[in-house]
Amino acid sequence: MARSKDSASSSKEPGRLKQMWQVFQMTRRYDSTAPWLMLLGFLAPIALGLGLALWLSEGNGFTIALWIIAGALAGLLLAMVILGRLAERAAYAQIDGQPGAVGAVLRGGLRGGWIGNEMPIAVNGKTQDAVYRAVGRGGIALIGEGPSSRTTRMLEDEQRKVARILPNVPITLITVGHGDGEVPLRKIPAALRKAKKSLTKPEVLAVSNRLNSLQTSLPIPKGIDPMKVRSQRGRMR
Repeated sequence: MARSKDSASSSKEPGRLKQMWQVFQMTRRYDSTAPWLMLLGFLAPIALGLGLALWLSEGNGFTIALWIIAGALAGLLLAMVILGRLAERAAYAQIDGQPGAVGAVLRGGLRGGWIGNEMPIAVNGKTQDAVYRAVGRGGIALIGEGPSSRTTRMLEDEQRKVARILPNVPITLITVGHGDGEVPLRKIPAALRKAKKSLTKPEVLAVSNRLNSLQTSLPIPKGIDPMKVRSQRGRMR
C-alpha cells in the first residue's frame, strides 16, 4: 500500500513540471519578453543577496553562502510569480473577444467579495453580444460583452430592470473592449474594485440572492475557462 502511494505521488511530479513547461511555452509565444523578465527576476535577488553578504558577513564564507542560497530561493519564487502574472495575461489574450470570455473572468478572477455570474443575464442571439452581472461592496455591475455601439442599449435595458427591483443600490455599467471608455478583459477585476463601497457583506449576499431568484435561465453555453485554455494551448492557434 505504501509503495502504491509512493508511486502515485512520484507519477504526479512529472505532470506538474510538464504543466509548468507548457504554461511557460504558451506565455513565451504571446510575450517574447517573458524569459528575460523571469531571468531578471531570478538574478536580481541573487545579486542583492551577494551584495548584502559581502557587506554584512565580514568575509565569513558560510554566511556568504547562506545569503546566496536565500537570494536564489527568493529569485526562484519571484520568477514563478512573474510567470504566473504573464501567463494570466497570455490566457486572457487568447480568449479576448470570444463569446463567454467575460463569464470566465467573473467565475475565476474576482476578489474583494465580488460575486460574479458565469452565465449572461441578457444575450443577442444574432450577434452573440451579452450582458453579465456582478454584485459586490460597490453595488451592482453590469458588464457588456461586445461592441459598445450594440451593447449600450442592452446595458441600459438591464439597468432599468435592476433599478426597478433594487432602486437604492448603485449600478455601474462597464463595456469590455479596447476603445475609448471601454475596459480591457483582464482589467475587469480592477475596475470592479474601484467602485465606491456602499453595501455591507450581508447586503451583498442578499442582493445577489434577490437578483438570482428573479433571473430566468438562458440556453447559453458556459463561458471559456482561461485555465483550460492554458492546458489545451496546443489545440488553439
